[in-house]
Amino acid sequence: MEASVPHAHDRTGPHAPRPLLFISDLHLSAAIPHTVAAFERFITVTADSADSVFVLGDLFEYWIGDDMLAADPFAARIAALLHTLSERGIALYVMHGNRDFLLGKRFMKAAGAIWLPDPFVMTAFGTRIVLAHGDALCTADRKYQTFRRIARLRALQLLFLASPLKWRRALAERMRVSSEEGRTRPPSPLYDVTNDGVEALFRSSKTSTMIHGHTHRPAHHYETSGTRWVLPDWDFDHGTHRGGYLRVDAEGIRALPLD
Repeated sequence: MEASVPHAHDRTGPHAPRPLLFISDLHLSAAIPHTVAAFERFITVTADSADSVFVLGDLFEYWIGDDMLAADPFAARIAALLHTLSERGIALYVMHGNRDFLLGKRFMKAAGAIWLPDPFVMTAFGTRIVLAHGDALCTADRKYQTFRRIARLRALQLLFLASPLKWRRALAERMRVSSEEGRTRPPSPLYDVTNDGVEALFRSSKTSTMIHGHTHRPAHHYETSGTRWVLPDWDFDHGTHRGGYLRVDAEGIRALPLD
C-alpha cells in the first residue's frame, strides 16, 4: 500500500514542519520496567514535538488477542499511554511485528492508532520511503517464512482467538522463554535480512529508501538499490542498554539515542 501522510510536514506556513519518529522492537512487558519507563518518557517527552509516531512492529513481547485489554492491566496501561498522542494532536501508526501480529481493531481504537500494512510506502518531506517490520525480508529462514504465512491466515487466527485466554497466555510464555534462551546463541545470518529480500522490496515498492526493524542490528546500509535504515531494539533491563529511534524531517533521516 502507498500513501502520503497528510500531517504537519505537508503544510505550508511560517512554522517549521514537525518531524516523524520511527521506533520498533520494544518487546514491552511488565517484566522489563526500565524499558517501559524509557518508552513512557519517549511518548510523553520526546514525541511531544513530533507530527507522527510510527511503530514498525513488536511493540509488545507478545499479543494474544485484544481481550488482553480487559484481562491485563499492563496492556491497558500501554494503550492508554499511546492514546495520549492523539489527544495532543500527534498521529500514531502501528504495524504488526512477528510477536504482535494479532493486534486488532479494539487495540487500535484504545490506543488511538492507525494500522499500517506491511510493507507500506509513504511520502514524507518529498521522499518516498518503504516501511516494513523486516521479518519478511529474512528469506533464508524458510521454516519461519512458512510459519509466517500460516500464522497470518485469518481462519487460523480466529480459531486461536476463540481458545481460552489462559491457554493462549501459557503458549505465549513458553515461546517467550524459548526466545530468551536464544539470546545466548551466537548471531546467525539465517535470522538477518537477505540481499534478495531487500532488493525485491526496493523493486516492488519503487523506492530507494527503506526503514525496518526486526533484526536488532541497527545500522545505515547502502544497498545496490538505495539506503536501508535498521531500527534498534529496546532493552534497558538486561546487560548493555539499547534503544533509539529515527527522526525524519526536512533535514533528512537521522538515527538518534533516547533522551
